Amino acid sequence: MKAMMLFVLAGLAEIGGGYLVWLTLKENRPIGYAVSGSLILVLYGIIPTLQSFPSFGRVYAAYGGVFIILSVLWGWLVDKKVPDMYDWIGALVCIAGVSIILWAPRG
Repeated sequence: MKAMMLFVLAGLAEIGGGYLVWLTLKENRPIGYAVSGSLILVLYGIIPTLQSFPSFGRVYAAYGGVFIILSVLWGWLVDKKVPDMYDWIGALVCIAGVSIILWAPRG
């Protein structure tokens, strides 16, 4: 449970921080948005190090799957782009991949 919470927190920090920078550069919001977003992105770099998994590569590979799912949800909730069937199928494939990467029995 802790692992998934950290993945979600890292994903929200990356997406949220990137979104604030996006708003500054693409939608002419004040520079404070970009500065805040940049600081949040620094936190994103720190959060995955709190994972108990020993392998950097596996943690980031699994995080990539979680990031994709969070991005679909972000697009739906923030950008008001309703995910279609293929978005949901892709998200399920990502969850399966994350589960295999993190919890497959290894000898």
